[in-house]
Amino acid sequence: MANVANVSIRNLKIQLGANAVIDALDLDVRAGEFVVLLGPSGCGKSTLLHSIAGLIDVAGGSIEIGGEDMTWADPKDRRIALVFQSYALYPTMSVERNLSFALRINGTPKAEIARRVNRASEMLQLGPLLRRKPAQLSGGQRQRVAIGRAIVREADVFLFDEPLSNLDAKLRTELRRELKQLHQRLGATMIYVTHDQVEAMTLATRMAVMRGGVIQQIGTPAEVYARPDNLFVATFLGSPAMNLLNGRLQRNGDSVRFRTAQLDLDVSAYRFERPPAEDLPCVLGVRAEDVRINAAINGANGHDTNSTQRGAVTLVEPMGNHQVIWLDYHGIQIASIDQDKTPVASGDAFGFSFDGAHISLFDEASGARL
Repeated sequence: MANVANVSIRNLKIQLGANAVIDALDLDVRAGEFVVLLGPSGCGKSTLLHSIAGLIDVAGGSIEIGGEDMTWADPKDRRIALVFQSYALYPTMSVERNLSFALRINGTPKAEIARRVNRASEMLQLGPLLRRKPAQLSGGQRQRVAIGRAIVREADVFLFDEPLSNLDAKLRTELRRELKQLHQRLGATMIYVTHDQVEAMTLATRMAVMRGGVIQQIGTPAEVYARPDNLFVATFLGSPAMNLLNGRLQRNGDSVRFRTAQLDLDVSAYRFERPPAEDLPCVLGVRAEDVRINAAINGANGHDTNSTQRGAVTLVEPMGNHQVIWLDYHGIQIASIDQDKTPVASGDAFGFSFDGAHISLFDEASGARL
């Protein structure tokens, strides 16, 4: 196996025509990490990956791989392996020939080729398929071959450009698990592009959420999910998306409260990034799993009026091991993940609650986390 390398990007600028697709971007990927670039279509994540691979010329900045400046190096000299969205297999070659093609072209000794092909086929369970042609393989098997072709390169950095997006849901789940196990076995540096938040959350040791060519936040999946840096990250991650309520923050001594026309919530325990201004317009966000449906209260007394509200059920989405209940709360749709699968029907009125320990607060003007 080749050395495991880090990737360091500084002040990167990529221009397509007159448009700056990426401008002044910094990113550090530590050796052995599995970093996922996550974002909507057109956010620049694939462009960033292709610049690391050397497939796109940069307009400014630097790209270092393993401590060496590779900004203008040819792709073949960057010690990287790239897996594309499409399988791009040679249709007339067997699986074994597809795996070994690049090694044969480079004049690698036959014994070394056999060792690498055997190792990759064992990792990816391709042994029984080595004599087959791509047309005789399923979609998942073809993508395994494409990944195996990268593994035999024994590269310093592995790059994946949405490799599972052409597969059905079952195959995506299987290959996602295999990719994670592969990373654990290889200990390799991997950078993976996807728009699928489930892939990002399950695969990444760290994830970078992108929008408009800018990294909005980078951190472990748990950190980014629990403490989003801004409203875009808060609403992009999560299914259903984070519930949002517009209101104002008001202070009275040590007490801080979030108030709307209908809600008065004590948020004094909230971990503010900076002290909030007095009477600040802000947005309260709460994840659906932190909205508690309480069928027993049904709007009755005996509970903290600061946290107990009432809404009418507009929709129930059964999800197997849980259900998502949508409530109309003064014209705002509030989603709650109900693990108990409480019997509900559209039109039912239920109490719901959340507390200051499980919320996010954002500046209304900038969208930044408070």
